[in-house]
Amino acid sequence: MRAVTCVALVALASSPAWAQSQFEKYQKMTAEGSPVELFELSGEELWKKKQGPKNVSLEQCDLGLGAGKLKGAHAKLPRYFKDTDRVEDVESRLLHCMMTLQGRSRAEALKRPFGNANQPSEMEYLSAYVAGQSRSHKLVPGMSHPKEKESYELGKKLFYVRTGLWDFSCTSCHGTEGKRIRMSELPVLSDPKAARPLIATWPAYRVSNSTFKTMQWRINNCFRQMRTPEPDFGSETVNALNMFLTVTAKGETYRGPGTKR
Repeated sequence: MRAVTCVALVALASSPAWAQSQFEKYQKMTAEGSPVELFELSGEELWKKKQGPKNVSLEQCDLGLGAGKLKGAHAKLPRYFKDTDRVEDVESRLLHCMMTLQGRSRAEALKRPFGNANQPSEMEYLSAYVAGQSRSHKLVPGMSHPKEKESYELGKKLFYVRTGLWDFSCTSCHGTEGKRIRMSELPVLSDPKAARPLIATWPAYRVSNSTFKTMQWRINNCFRQMRTPEPDFGSETVNALNMFLTVTAKGETYRGPGTKR
C-alpha cells in the first residue's frame, strides 16, 4: 500500500498538468452539488429584513445603479460613490447602507464580518445574494473617475510591494507561472488571462472548510499568510487591491458565486 502511494505521489509531482486536470474535474463535480443557492436565498431574506435603530431593510441600498437596483450591480464594482467620496466594493458599500439606511453602528454591523462553517456571517449571505444578481453580466469596474484611477494605481503598487516578516508580496504566490499549493494552481493575477476566470467566480463557497467566503476575506487572509497585519474591513487598501484585480479581469462574464477547493 505504501509503495502504491509513493508511486502515485511521484506521478502527481511529475505531471502538474495531469494534477490540474484532475483538480478541474473535482471542481466541476463539487460545483454541481454546491450549496451556493442556499446562501443566496438566506442573503435575500437579510436584504429584505428590517433591522437596526431605524427598523428598515436594505432594499433601498444603492450599489451604483440606483436605490434597490441589483441586476448587474456587482459586475460594475468596485466604483466611485459620490455620497461617500470614495471607491467601494460590494462589501464596503453594504456596510455603508447598514449604517446609513438602518442606523447601525460600524461596530454592530461588523461584529462578525467573517463567519465559519457553523455560523456564516450576515455579510457573507448578503454578498452571495447581491453577486448572484450579476450572473451573465460582463465585469466592468469603474475606471472613469479620477479616484477610480487612483484606486487602481494604488492596488497595482500594493500587489507588488514586499512587506511583513517574510518580506512577501502578492507576487510571491501570484507572480510566476507554474506555482502550486498542493493541487491548487496559483494563477499570475497580473495577467488578464489568469485573472478573468478567478475574479469572475468570487465570492465563492469553499468545499475544504464548508464555508462561503468573500473577496474581502480572501484579501485579508492573504495578508495574514504573509505575516502582515490584516487591513480594516472595507479599507482603502482592500478596495484598491480588489479594484486592480477586477480591472485586470474586466470584460469577463460573471459566473459566480463560484465553488472553490
